[in-house]
Amino acid sequence: MKILFICNQNKHRSKTAEEIFKDSFEVKSAGLYNEKPLRKEQLEWSDIVIVMEEEQRIELSRRFPKEYLQKRILCLNINDNYRYMQPELIKELQSKFLTFIESIS
Repeated sequence: MKILFICNQNKHRSKTAEEIFKDSFEVKSAGLYNEKPLRKEQLEWSDIVIVMEEEQRIELSRRFPKEYLQKRILCLNINDNYRYMQPELIKELQSKFLTFIESIS
């Protein structure tokens, strides 16, 4: 399963998710508003897209309407108030992501 984690800058939330799940899944991360924003090819690569906030899902639908309709997209509802690899962020990512994975298994 190829999973793409997306947040605003790809500095904290999505980067942390990529790091903590890389041994269990094929994962990548991307940002929407950074120097190298998400590309169509990255979206096409993924089986599942996981955004951190609902606004990011909306932005995906605007930028990539065709690809958006073809993807399973999950929103974890994790606010941008964490730093990279912060223990509280790791705990929240693990809890919400693993609940999702169990539901599709």
